[in-house]
Amino acid sequence: MTSFLPQGEGWLPSWLLLVSVMSVGNTIQAYMTTKNTREVYLQSGSETSALSSRIFGTWTIVSAIIRLYTAYDISNPKLYQLAIWAFAIAWGHFMSEWLLFKTASWGRGLAGPIFISTGTLVWMFSQWGYYVVQ
Repeated sequence: MTSFLPQGEGWLPSWLLLVSVMSVGNTIQAYMTTKNTREVYLQSGSETSALSSRIFGTWTIVSAIIRLYTAYDISNPKLYQLAIWAFAIAWGHFMSEWLLFKTASWGRGLAGPIFISTGTLVWMFSQWGYYVVQ
């Protein structure tokens, strides 16, 4: 079973795999129901349509694929940068919906994505020299 896990040193590759798998779950939920998407966008829940939920799910699966590839090839600088961008875009999106557009409010639905994107960005930036060989 461990042969399926990323073989890179340290915990970051396994973390990226875990976040990727969670994102696949979020994608499935976004395609099946608007309930979880509405939890993020509590302020504008009535604006959360089935279409917007599926678009969110599509964006989430693209991010999950980037993170998955990075987990298994952590020393590839282009993949590492793409993963950073995927987390940065997620962070920017959720922060802007909360603080700028006021369509999201602090709560369970928003806290997870903000904590995960913030923590992972800090982790990835701080570990660039460890994982990426130039």
